[in-house]
Amino acid sequence: MSRPIILDCDPGHDDAIALILALAHPELSPLAVTTSAGNQTPDKTLNNALRILTLLNRSDIPVAGGAVKPLSRELIIADNVHGETGLDGPALPVPSFEPQAISAVELMAQKIRQSDKPVTLVPTGPLTNIALLLASHAELHAKIERIVLMGGAAGVGNWTPAAEFNIFVDPEAADIVFKSGIPITMCGLDVTHQAQIMDEDIERIRAIPNPVAKCVAELLDFFMIYHRDPKWGFVGAPLHDPCTIAWLLNPALFDAQDCWVGIETQSELTLGMTVVDRYQLTGKPANATVLFGIDRQGFVDLLVDSLAVYTPTYLNRR
Repeated sequence: MSRPIILDCDPGHDDAIALILALAHPELSPLAVTTSAGNQTPDKTLNNALRILTLLNRSDIPVAGGAVKPLSRELIIADNVHGETGLDGPALPVPSFEPQAISAVELMAQKIRQSDKPVTLVPTGPLTNIALLLASHAELHAKIERIVLMGGAAGVGNWTPAAEFNIFVDPEAADIVFKSGIPITMCGLDVTHQAQIMDEDIERIRAIPNPVAKCVAELLDFFMIYHRDPKWGFVGAPLHDPCTIAWLLNPALFDAQDCWVGIETQSELTLGMTVVDRYQLTGKPANATVLFGIDRQGFVDLLVDSLAVYTPTYLNRR
């Protein structure tokens, strides 16, 4: 039975790959794609979502742009990671369709309201749109099955010593989401830094004879540049956002623990930190399933097998 999902993203190389992974599997039914600012400015992330869906011949999926800045802070973008367009590397098509004339929040609310089954939200950027949805549509909380997000860390951060980028961009939004009472799966840096794609994996992807795999290989070529900086200690490049989709498709690939997670919104030193109570020290009930380990080879195999689906016949089926 297909699981209805809404993908809220800020493409971004790894967001784009997460979209491509999700749309390869009939077990997931994408009701909408919404975008936020984050990896690049809001106009660019919206355009990038349209370009990726055009590549996949999925103009049937409605797209809407969301918040142009965090709830109460100025926008920070990661153009040093993702380049001038947000998807530097491959030559992507010009969008073949237009975004919806409504906001991301209203598109999400509409699709959740209309769905016969509870909807899973999959945010892979800052949580601004999700927080606005939860705050403005309390009547829809019961129709949200789960929020599977990429963000946070139980250990060190990647944007500040204490904070991961997505949470740091809008900690107030993250605070609303983690206090919502809706089940959460948190794919933080603890697991995504293990989900590294290696040079040999990129060549394996490049050898798949279809245009989508070629695009992903070229996305990864560019994405690898930033992560070759010796300070990170990586052998490859961590594919953060696709971990959300991989968990939905095959949770057995991951090691997980239910924990209470709090968001720091005040401290100058630890703003945006996800405080993960692994040892039940606070006495607070768990509000998230936190991923800590991954079968890296199984994850790569899932990605490669998924990309092989995108034959010309598959792409032209609509």
